[in-house]
Amino acid sequence: MGDTTISQDEIDALLNASNNGGAAPSDASTEPEGLTEQEKDTIGEVANISMGTAATTLFSLVNKKVEISTPVVSMANWDDIVNMYERPCVMVKISYTKGLNGSNILILKENDVKIITDLMMGGDGTNIDGEITELHLSAISEAMNQMMGSASTALSSMLNMTVDISPPQSDLIDLQEQVKGGDIDSFLDGTFVLIDFKMLIGDLVDSKMMQLYPISLAKEMCSLVANNMQEDSKSTTEDMNFTPPPAEPQPQSQPAPAQNTVDNGAQYMQQNPGSMPPPPSQPVVNSTVNVQGAQFTPFVSNITPQLANENIDLIMDVPLEVTVELGRTHKSIHDILEFSPGTIIELNKIAGEPVDVLVNGKYVAKGEVVVIEESFGVRITEIVK
Repeated sequence: MGDTTISQDEIDALLNASNNGGAAPSDASTEPEGLTEQEKDTIGEVANISMGTAATTLFSLVNKKVEISTPVVSMANWDDIVNMYERPCVMVKISYTKGLNGSNILILKENDVKIITDLMMGGDGTNIDGEITELHLSAISEAMNQMMGSASTALSSMLNMTVDISPPQSDLIDLQEQVKGGDIDSFLDGTFVLIDFKMLIGDLVDSKMMQLYPISLAKEMCSLVANNMQEDSKSTTEDMNFTPPPAEPQPQSQPAPAQNTVDNGAQYMQQNPGSMPPPPSQPVVNSTVNVQGAQFTPFVSNITPQLANENIDLIMDVPLEVTVELGRTHKSIHDILEFSPGTIIELNKIAGEPVDVLVNGKYVAKGEVVVIEESFGVRITEIVK
């Protein structure tokens, strides 16, 4: 996880959303099991910042532009989720192990998971035929692990505390079957918080992604955000009202008495009676400053070819790695997992074509393979300039 920065606009939005402490007002008894409008705004801002960071992480995994829209926060139950999905979907459960208590669930459509995993494996996102396998679930778990890991870093910054998650658990769930929410997580038996996102991945995905929170976890996050913002606001106010103490007056230096001048004048009067003493000597100030331009020795290289050769001789004994490359090819993770003794891998080189010679990974020559007694060798046929 990297270092995440939250902009001032996001901090202001969180502060506005969590105004009045982010807790339920005095008349919240009419809605004991839900979230107040202020808490919905706060949890929406938290989800917006977290998923914005997660979108950046997903972009690095699929190498496609990823956009996740501003979330919509509402209250829902399990029947609402069942009515929203007609086909099987993938549910990813993420539990918090440090900082927060509870877990949340991400819901992705089956087709979206196939596209994301195909892009992660180096495909173009169109290989989505067939059913979701364990390979798909493993790949999407890793993607969610990195996405929610970066989101946890953003949460840590917002809450001013360390937030860690456990490895995500992904399952393919057919909501049209008799599946109970409590079988997935206990908080799905009652009312919970539903956060609805719109997700765009290039021109391949234009779909929705949902995040489910237990109400207790949502309220805990709102309370932590509100307290953190109040402390920041109080600290800022104290800094603005701080008045530095007045500086103590420094004693002014008094001029030294001109004792020498008086003594010299008395001595002159004694030696020359009837004459006026000479005036005191004044420091001579030269008002003319002689400024000359700086002179620099021309920068001329004195290195002779003989000396340059001597410098190269100093590194002649440095060992370099020489590699002879027979050929290359590209394989998907699925193909690699099917490797077994006897598998033949076709390379991009034609039989009889010169092989590449690389020195420390840099292509320097071409050659042909030869056999020297019982070892392979290569005969240089061309030097690459």
